[in-house]
Amino acid sequence: MPDIKIKRVYDTPDPHDGVRILVDRLWPRGLHKSDVHMEYWLKDVTPSPELRRWFGHDPANWNMFQIRYRQELMHGNADLSRLIHLAGQQNVTLLYAAHNTQCNHALILQDFLRKTVAEQKMHE
Repeated sequence: MPDIKIKRVYDTPDPHDGVRILVDRLWPRGLHKSDVHMEYWLKDVTPSPELRRWFGHDPANWNMFQIRYRQELMHGNADLSRLIHLAGQQNVTLLYAAHNTQCNHALILQDFLRKTVAEQKMHE
């Protein structure tokens, strides 16, 4: 089964990254588009602007943020469908800009994708 990794967008690309996909709604600070090695920028797989503002990267909000973001992901959209398809076909690396590597939406998205892709593979 393909691997789904996460990595800060500021980290050095690795040949084993597979398809590199930026999963932030806003462009990462301090980077020019030519600095970011990626194949896709899928803004609509990110938390809604309202949820992102509410979370504010505050670890105290982390548990509730996870629940709310998973609920948003359950509604799906074209970008999420594309990401699920890509993740089911090949290795992907989800790129994010958040400083906190333990409390960020990419962790939740990675887990969601792994479960969704595994479920799809079981039904094939």
